[in-house]
Amino acid sequence: MRQCYDLINNLGRGVVYLGSSRMGPDHLHYSRVFELAQEIAKLLDCTSWSGAGPGLMDAATKGALEAGKPVASESYLTCRFFSARKHGLVDAAVRKSNSDRTAVVALPGGIGTLDEMFEIMALIQLERIGSELPVPFLLMNYDSFYSKLLDFLVDCKSWGTVFEGEVESLWKVCDNNSEALEYLSKFYSLP
Repeated sequence: MRQCYDLINNLGRGVVYLGSSRMGPDHLHYSRVFELAQEIAKLLDCTSWSGAGPGLMDAATKGALEAGKPVASESYLTCRFFSARKHGLVDAAVRKSNSDRTAVVALPGGIGTLDEMFEIMALIQLERIGSELPVPFLLMNYDSFYSKLLDFLVDCKSWGTVFEGEVESLWKVCDNNSEALEYLSKFYSLP
């Protein structure tokens, strides 16, 4: 774990991308993620973090590199236990000061992405994210990818397992890159 924290201190906090390792360069979402990561890196001027895997994580890494901004990924550090990697990614997105421009961006993905998404969502809900400063959490709902999941969460309200407005308070659902960039720009009061 110490190596994770040292890496964050050396490269800086920033935007953490969670997403599919199976959606490669031939998938429409790949180019969207590349463009999103490129524009967010320019907008927030921060390090981009991903799992360094193939697929959408690769797209995020390449997009940020294309913007000329620092990129950190698992290739910099091999964690013996998966939980250490997850702790490191969460810590990389935590804002320790008002000048930190960080975010979590959940891209389309499968079981691993959902695991990471819901863990971070629970940490934000329980106010255990590791900072008193809010961390923007964006859910990229390209082509309605997450719409059925969002419908399920609405159903949870009718069952009484989540409160009205609770889920919406934890993240911002974005259907496209422009919406995500506009949200981050407003969140950080950027021109």
